[in-house]
Amino acid sequence: MLASLEVAGSHRARSRGLLGREGVDGAILLRPCRSVHTLGMRFGLDVAYCDGDMRVLRVVHMSPWRVGLPVPRARCAIEAEAGCFARWNLQPGDQLDIKGDGDVPDAPRP
Repeated sequence: MLASLEVAGSHRARSRGLLGREGVDGAILLRPCRSVHTLGMRFGLDVAYCDGDMRVLRVVHMSPWRVGLPVPRARCAIEAEAGCFARWNLQPGDQLDIKGDGDVPDAPRP
């Protein structure tokens, strides 16, 4: 899989996620994150919960106006438009490799 990845590195960016958008090209990384919601979303999401080593723990599809259950071992979540993960063949157990301008920063801990 090769897709562009937006990093939501601040608390504000993680809280907002994809709210207010009509869609997204690629995906968005929310770190730290153990659960997501689609309240107010205009489209469904594919969500991959990953551990600290970026191994996919769980993949879920979420329709708009839903609240997801926390994934205890998750350290981050990747959100993309519904159907993207099937096209990318993303599955639990996959090891993700993020490349770009430096490492993906960890968000500050509360």
